[in-house]
Amino acid sequence: MAVSGSADLSQFKAQSDSGQSYNFTLVVLTSLFFMWGFIACLNDILIPHLKNVFSLNYTQAMLIQFCFFSAYFIVSMPAAALIKKVGYKFGIVSGLSIAGIGCVLFYPAAGAQSYPLFLFALFVLASGITCLQVSANPYVASLGRAETASSRLNLTQAFNSLGTTVAPFFGGLFILSAVSLGAEQIAQLSVAEQAAAKLQEAQAVQIPYLVLAGILFGLAAIFTFLKLPKIESIETDDSCADAVSLKEQPSAWKTPHLMLGALGIFVYVGAEVSIGSFLISFLGEDNIAGLAEAQAANYIAYYWGGAMVGRFIGAALMRFVAANKILTVNAISAVILLIVAITSSGQVAMWAILSVGLCNSIMFPTIFTLAVNRLGKATGQGSGILCLSIAGGALIPLLQGVLADAIGIQMAFVLPVMCYLYIMFYGVKGSRIGLQ
Repeated sequence: MAVSGSADLSQFKAQSDSGQSYNFTLVVLTSLFFMWGFIACLNDILIPHLKNVFSLNYTQAMLIQFCFFSAYFIVSMPAAALIKKVGYKFGIVSGLSIAGIGCVLFYPAAGAQSYPLFLFALFVLASGITCLQVSANPYVASLGRAETASSRLNLTQAFNSLGTTVAPFFGGLFILSAVSLGAEQIAQLSVAEQAAAKLQEAQAVQIPYLVLAGILFGLAAIFTFLKLPKIESIETDDSCADAVSLKEQPSAWKTPHLMLGALGIFVYVGAEVSIGSFLISFLGEDNIAGLAEAQAANYIAYYWGGAMVGRFIGAALMRFVAANKILTVNAISAVILLIVAITSSGQVAMWAILSVGLCNSIMFPTIFTLAVNRLGKATGQGSGILCLSIAGGALIPLLQGVLADAIGIQMAFVLPVMCYLYIMFYGVKGSRIGLQ
């Protein structure tokens, strides 16, 4: 069977005992998508900031993304087990609470000027975000008709992108702008003055992350008292019954298009995170834009803002155009833009790399829904596997950091090029393997 622009998620149904509409529930859930997009994007600000504070190379600085996104691999399955036990609603509450604790840990990490403690705080924070991801993605997909699942996920992911668009301004204003001296200026100070300056820089993150902790705890309290529709598994409908019976249904691990989709999520998240992680440093290069860190932070909004605009457009297009075709076109466009960024300089290179965000727009929710297409009762397991694959955001930026230290930051973008080439393959063929 050919894959259309939607996933077969009819094995879920949403019931509202309280009479609340699905529209209200979707509105409430968008706050979660906004928050984890906002928090994840702040890593792009933390990387150059902590790189200066602790005098790190690119590889060491990318441990920020490694610790943050490795939580998806380590915590996804335990989070899925927790949600199975306590339900989606309290899975969300748990995730918000854990993320809040992670934000609070930034305070002692800054006070102690401990990079390992910063990394631990990021892991705890990401563990909470992982619980939210595992809860919210399938929950949103199930709230409504299966034929519009891709559209709903694209729409809510658009608000995720709104969070990533706002975050650079927040981080640039309250974190990077608080830094009065550059790395070269600090190097000219005495040992005691250097220690005082770096302590001041480290402490610049304390208040912003305490504010985030307060917001997360507040959301946890709100969700505790909200009455949300329940999700119950039901039998697959006739459109799935002809593919495989419930008794004969294989494990999601043995489904080719899902496993290829998992790799697609892995390389997509890795590429998107890698590009965002290096943007401030890339735009600071003399042959690109020569921007100061606080100025470059504002331009990150164009990268993530492009993803936001594209997701709103994608939410509409998915109703008329096959998702795999849109995915293919976007992947090809991303490859072309990255090649331009690698081989050119100045404004051309700068806007080429920033424009990749528009190409990223529909990739995660589209790969997600294509990958869980026709999984039937194995959809929950498939969702967990896909969430595990978000660990690409841990490994690929780290590898690009190694490349940047070895061959330079501009040439290191060849790694995301390879990632988008695979996504192009998945759109053309991989998403249909095993479904014909």
